[in-house]
Amino acid sequence: MAAKSFSDEQIKHLEFIQGVITRMNNNSFQMKGWMVAIMTALLAVYASTQNNRFVLVAIVPTVIFWFLDTYYLWQERKFRGVYDDVAGITKNNEIKLFAMRPDLYTGGKYSYINVFGSVTIVLVYLPVIVILLGIYFLL
Repeated sequence: MAAKSFSDEQIKHLEFIQGVITRMNNNSFQMKGWMVAIMTALLAVYASTQNNRFVLVAIVPTVIFWFLDTYYLWQERKFRGVYDDVAGITKNNEIKLFAMRPDLYTGGKYSYINVFGSVTIVLVYLPVIVILLGIYFLL
């Protein structure tokens, strides 16, 4: 099978989409970093005061960052769909040159709920919440 050739405009379009995907990925990574930093600070306050409420308070930003991280991964998946269609990898939607239409990608792997429960998200945030609850109830 012959390789598909792209015009300079198509290549630039793919670069624009890849830039958006990279930004979403960086934002997702920063959400994890901020979650760890805030949770660690609240646990340090708990350790110095022995006030269990700080452990429960640490759950709140963890859940908030879970939702934010899910949002960025959700957007990243949608833009990957745009990229795949522009590159000709898939043919789900017809994307015009320089159009970025993540709104065309809905349902299935592009749904927010699907992303919220994805392995890459759940394996980061759920253990943190379980550990915080364990600290609260056992210590």
